[in-house]
Amino acid sequence: MGSPSDSQTPTSSAASPAPTTLAPYTFPTQKLKFHLTQEGKTPLVLVACGSFSPITFLHLRMFEMASDFVRFNTDFEVCAGYLSPVSDAYKKVGLAPGQHRVNMCSRAVEQSTWLMVDPFETVNCDRDGQPKYVPTAQVLRHFDHEINSVLGGIEGVDGVKRKARIALLAGADLVMSMGEPGLWSPADLNVILGQYGAFIVERSGTDVDEALASLRQYESNIWVISQVIQNDISSTKVRLFLKKDLSVRYLIPDPVVEYIDQHHLFQGEGKEAPAPDEQSKPSTPQPAKS
Repeated sequence: MGSPSDSQTPTSSAASPAPTTLAPYTFPTQKLKFHLTQEGKTPLVLVACGSFSPITFLHLRMFEMASDFVRFNTDFEVCAGYLSPVSDAYKKVGLAPGQHRVNMCSRAVEQSTWLMVDPFETVNCDRDGQPKYVPTAQVLRHFDHEINSVLGGIEGVDGVKRKARIALLAGADLVMSMGEPGLWSPADLNVILGQYGAFIVERSGTDVDEALASLRQYESNIWVISQVIQNDISSTKVRLFLKKDLSVRYLIPDPVVEYIDQHHLFQGEGKEAPAPDEQSKPSTPQPAKS
């Protein structure tokens, strides 16, 4: 989930042209809360970008933790949560085809009353019809456009529509990477943290305070959520279990287990390799390390 700048990506992805999408594409709104239920609240839409290869209970749990945090600690009212699987152009080892990742995420959130999957990143293509990487700053602008420009925002209890706040939901490893000098484009950080903001879920082994020290100019737009019950399930570990023919039940949702079995995913991929060097090619840090 992210868009570090490097020699192969624009220094300012925020200024890059809008991507082309493969038809058909419809922005999902079936679970979006169009009307606020509390007076004096600002509508909030949470967006988690990542590989989700496959999606785990930790990815889903992050949304619930964020929802609780928002209710008790902010003046926002959550109107929806979206999973945005990264484009196939990401080229990360262990990345299942976008269609499968979208389908797995969709099955995982079937029973949720407020979580949806947006295939926007996975259907993006260049002029030749090849998958196109979409920086996180551009993804957030996409949600801003769809919800606030196309739909006109969210209606308050007073009947007046107001602009929804779009915010990134991610794990602590994301903000750690943002704090590393030269890794992220300043233009992207200004869009992600300056214009929109982020809800960050703490993880064991990460020093969020250290990362935030180098992001002080954005501190009013970063909310840190404590993970009271530690959960270190990752997509990488799930793929490793699958390669060894071990059970992954109760690590990921049952419908996702069934989908993986049905389509024979994550089998015979060979030894898991580390993620690509973020300085040498487009990289998308995950909401939870995957």
